[in-house]
Amino acid sequence: MTSTPSGPVPDLDDLIKAYDVRGVVPDPFSPTVARAIGAAFARVVAQAGDPVPAVVVGRDMRPSGPALVEAFADGVRGVGTDVVRIGLCSTDGLYHASGAMGLPGAMFTASHNPAEYNGIKLCHAGARPMGQDTGLAEVRELTARFLAQGVPAPAAEPGTVRDRDTLAEYATYLRGLVDLGGVRRLKVVVDAGNGMAGLTVPAVLGSAAGLAELPVDVVPLYFELDGSFPNHEANPLEPANLRDLQAAVVDHGADLGLAFDGDADRCFVVDELGAPVSPSAITALVGLREVEREKAAGGSPVVIHNLITSQVVPDLLQAAGARTVRTRVGHSFIKAEMAREGAVFGGEHSAHYYFRDFFHADTGMLAALHVLAALGGAVTPDGRPVPLSALAEAYQPYVASGEVNSRVADVPAARERVVEAYVRREGGGPVTVDELDGLTVSHWDHHPRWWFNLRASNTEPLLRLNVEAADEDIMIKVRDDVLALVRQGQE
Repeated sequence: MTSTPSGPVPDLDDLIKAYDVRGVVPDPFSPTVARAIGAAFARVVAQAGDPVPAVVVGRDMRPSGPALVEAFADGVRGVGTDVVRIGLCSTDGLYHASGAMGLPGAMFTASHNPAEYNGIKLCHAGARPMGQDTGLAEVRELTARFLAQGVPAPAAEPGTVRDRDTLAEYATYLRGLVDLGGVRRLKVVVDAGNGMAGLTVPAVLGSAAGLAELPVDVVPLYFELDGSFPNHEANPLEPANLRDLQAAVVDHGADLGLAFDGDADRCFVVDELGAPVSPSAITALVGLREVEREKAAGGSPVVIHNLITSQVVPDLLQAAGARTVRTRVGHSFIKAEMAREGAVFGGEHSAHYYFRDFFHADTGMLAALHVLAALGGAVTPDGRPVPLSALAEAYQPYVASGEVNSRVADVPAARERVVEAYVRREGGGPVTVDELDGLTVSHWDHHPRWWFNLRASNTEPLLRLNVEAADEDIMIKVRDDVLALVRQGQE
């Protein structure tokens, strides 16, 4: 016997996407849908061969979270699987719990999306990613069937629910990976954006989880957990959302600033002058630390980076003795490549940082610890502390456009105009071309040095352009020339 279907089935293609679940609450993302997803997820991970004595579930601070978690847990329990609820946590806190317990996991969050949204990031046991090709398509299909035909009747022995606080374990684990004991004392402003860093930063960088004090003085900004985001969007990728942090760093005379997104899995860095440090520079800085550690242990380091990261990443890491692997944009691709290559570290232009020692998963907090350790230990030959602006300069030798989005009526036609100009007619000189993820055209092996990537959005009629060059004038010229082709005929 199954439960009775309730109402029309929502369009799950718009809710259960390529990498996660995300939608407006309660339509299309209702407790009824969450219950069906829970039942489907428990079935899929069992069929995939995951050890599933239980599913670990966490949530961020969004008001819709508790009801959705309860419904999801009911769905999991209904097919006979236990649930371990860890309550409020960051996404990397959920990954830690999944990895440490060896259980599949579900994190209820919509990351940086507005307050009316919620979602779920799902993973297999050991924090292994679940995406379109690794189980999420099956979850979508089974969820649709349960919503149309009814969720199966409860198992003869429904699963149990137990609560567990893992915050101290998470903080202890991270501290064990980076030693801050010998660094100079640092003042850091942290903008939590009313997101989950308001919980995790006091635990990891402070003593809220019962750990020893670090040589770090934290100036908190928007640490109150508030899923309505009353101060600004919890999306540091948008420059406007960094302004409060930039001003506070200067006002407090801080050594640096850190900004986290809503679920605190991404970390952005601001130097002592209030200037943003690019995620590519952080990828290079942290990557070099991990490469040196791997070499010291006798290993052959491999580092993953997506194709939008700066050319400085492969330049510096290869010079340091690492093998670098270029991959598509997206956490499921990075994580899969990390595991396949046995990579020690991976980075993306969007400030996602992945660590082999963190279950091949992404964690902004661990990246922040590396930055603090690097800055706290940086001194001039005569013993004076090196400011972050000077330290970061070596990792930011090139000029990037950032991502520029263009809404176009005919995406294929716009792309074809660019191909015609830069590839067929070689309007920019001899180039190399690949289509690993969108269209990448590179003139880096010739002068002037530049490259660009043009990618279509998966969900909107948008083309996303990223350009990098050895100097600003060339970057601006390439950017503007490509945009003129993309936007030709648009009002």
